[in-house]
Amino acid sequence: MIDSLAALGRVASPASMLDGLASVPGPALRPANVAAETSFAAALSSVSQDAVATLRNAEGISLKALQGGEMETREVVDAVMGAEQTLQAAIAIRDKIVSAYLEVSRMAI
Repeated sequence: MIDSLAALGRVASPASMLDGLASVPGPALRPANVAAETSFAAALSSVSQDAVATLRNAEGISLKALQGGEMETREVVDAVMGAEQTLQAAIAIRDKIVSAYLEVSRMAI
């Protein structure tokens, strides 16, 4: 599963989540481009900045195509579909964070 997440792009997972898996045989579990000391907030910030950049890129390509630019239909469709997938992923992450917050807030102290 971690290999498929790494293939999706920059996946930043906290190193502490992977420490317990170090003894599992197989390929390295930590992607090479992820720093061992990446905080959750920094990872979330990086992912959100990438998502905004993807959405702005798709918007720019769509506007160029509508204004009669030399954009191929395939490029426009690829950009819009990528933006849609990015937005759906962002919404899913937001929903998970909100549900986790609500679950923690209901815990008895």
